[in-house]
Amino acid sequence: MIDVDKNFDPGFAPAGGQAGIGGRLRDRPEDFLVEEIPLYQPSGEGEHIYLFVEKRGLSTLEMVGVISKHFGVRRRDVGYAGLKDKAAITRQMVSVWTPGRKIEDFPMLRHDRVGVLWADRHANKLRPGHLKGNRFSIRVRGVGIQATLVAQRVMDRLSREGLANRIGPQRFGFLGNNHLVGRAIVLERWSSALDHLLGPSASRPDAQVAGRRMYAEGRFAEAIGEFHGSLRTERTTLHALASGATPEEAVRSMDPSALAYFVTAFQSAVFNAVLARREDAGTLDALLEGDVAFMHASLATFMVAAPELADPEMPGRIARFEVSPSGPIWGVSMRRAGGLPGECELDALLASGVDEAALVRFERDGGPVEGARRPLRVPVIDPEVEGGMDEHGAFVRCAFELPRGCFATAVMREIMGPDGPAEAGPLEE
Repeated sequence: MIDVDKNFDPGFAPAGGQAGIGGRLRDRPEDFLVEEIPLYQPSGEGEHIYLFVEKRGLSTLEMVGVISKHFGVRRRDVGYAGLKDKAAITRQMVSVWTPGRKIEDFPMLRHDRVGVLWADRHANKLRPGHLKGNRFSIRVRGVGIQATLVAQRVMDRLSREGLANRIGPQRFGFLGNNHLVGRAIVLERWSSALDHLLGPSASRPDAQVAGRRMYAEGRFAEAIGEFHGSLRTERTTLHALASGATPEEAVRSMDPSALAYFVTAFQSAVFNAVLARREDAGTLDALLEGDVAFMHASLATFMVAAPELADPEMPGRIARFEVSPSGPIWGVSMRRAGGLPGECELDALLASGVDEAALVRFERDGGPVEGARRPLRVPVIDPEVEGGMDEHGAFVRCAFELPRGCFATAVMREIMGPDGPAEAGPLEE
């Protein structure tokens, strides 16, 4: 029998019940455009080739595989600043470590879903977080032109008040359970992690039905062929199991970036739980004693005590999005909040089924569980809304910029309403 831990909600739905314009996203990749805003430009010198890449219908990790194969390097020699949506057209920076070789030493990359817009050189590898933000241009289908006015009102409000910095459904995967895989990994419940990854899915009972049934029956070798080649992590773990690996060995056979991604999904679900509590309490735009405040320009943090709360300049700094309260990306090294905010954050962690001792144990055993602080709200920058019509029908186009690590789906749920966005394609990243 498959061992499945109790569920906990990833918490990416908006808290409010306001009506929206409804509609659909991602009828086609051209309806969802994302362009990365680099943190810096390459210097022209160094051992790393920097590529500005456009991809279509591929996850970032799939794109990494294409690029590593083309350049003949290890996957870990390819760097990227952020993960981008799969069901979209996206542009982002990628680095490739090629010591002793020039850009001209490599042929042009030819791939039906990946293109290189320009290339240069730089001294360091591109790492997660090395970006300023992202610019989005998103078309909502299945709505009338009159929905433009509603969308404009919502966008005006978000521009004034900011966006609840909720982590979107992409992080939780096609089955919506990446956080459950991650929690089981943190708890070192290896069989449970595999059950969530490979077993029959309650949320998507139509997904890889035969393969997931074969896994549950212990027919690992037969199950491999039932998972598409793009499901690299699933196939890797099944190969390990079919070769006689223990559940722990099978989990650790994953690409390190995939294993870390599952852990990040768990941390994200806990963050969303904290955000929902602060949203319900109406304190997303208020600093409380014990908060860890986040400074948007420098990305630095500071503890909030009585002197900070008494500062007459603080309300203006909050209103101008210079400072916001932050929430936890739980990890051993994370800066802890105090007072009531600290109690809220610890309670959300414990409600997930994980405690601090489990985090310490997992880190001691070599697990990737870095901690961080994330602002609970962010500005929506340079918003645009327009209605239009093309050969596919009417649409409302929403364009805006968000700081790094923020999710456009959170903006679109505010515009489209509590039951949106309806997705024409799976979100796998």
